[in-house]
Amino acid sequence: MKLWLAPQGLHIEMARLGDETDIARLHAKGFYRGWSVEEFSSYILDEGRTPIYVAIDTKRRIAGFAMIRHLGDEAELITIAVDAKWRKKGIGRALLTAVLADLAMSPAKRLLLEVAADNTAAVRLYDQTGFTKVGERKGYYPRPDGSPATAIVMARDLG
Repeated sequence: MKLWLAPQGLHIEMARLGDETDIARLHAKGFYRGWSVEEFSSYILDEGRTPIYVAIDTKRRIAGFAMIRHLGDEAELITIAVDAKWRKKGIGRALLTAVLADLAMSPAKRLLLEVAADNTAAVRLYDQTGFTKVGERKGYYPRPDGSPATAIVMARDLG
C-alpha cells in the first residue's frame, strides 16, 4: 500500500471504492462543473491509468484529493481539490508532493496541468514546485456567470 504523510495529522493514500461519493462532493464544491459519483468510481477502478490520491484522517474523512492520468512518457494532473476548511494548511502541496513521488517511479518524464489563470494560490503552488508556463487557452473554463476564464498550461520535467 502506498502511503505519504501530510500536515495536520493527515496522510495520503490511493482512493478506493467507497470514497467516490465524498470525492465527487468535494469536486463539485470546488469546480463549476463537478464530475459524477459514477465517473469517480470508474476512475478509482482504473487506478493504473487514472490514480486518485486522497488526503485523509484516521476516520477516512477526505480533506482533499488529486487525480492524474498516465499518458505513456507523460502524465497529466487532472485536478487537485481541497476542502475549504483544510485550505492554506499545506494539504494541496502534500498531495502534489505525493503525486510527484509516485511519478518518480513511473515511466513518465513530464507532468502537465491546466490551471485557471485567476487561481492565484494554485498558480503560486505550481510555480514554487518547478512548473513552468508552456501555453494558454483563452476562454477555456466556463464560469457560473457565463464568463470564460483563461487556462494556463504548465509542465514540469520529472527527471
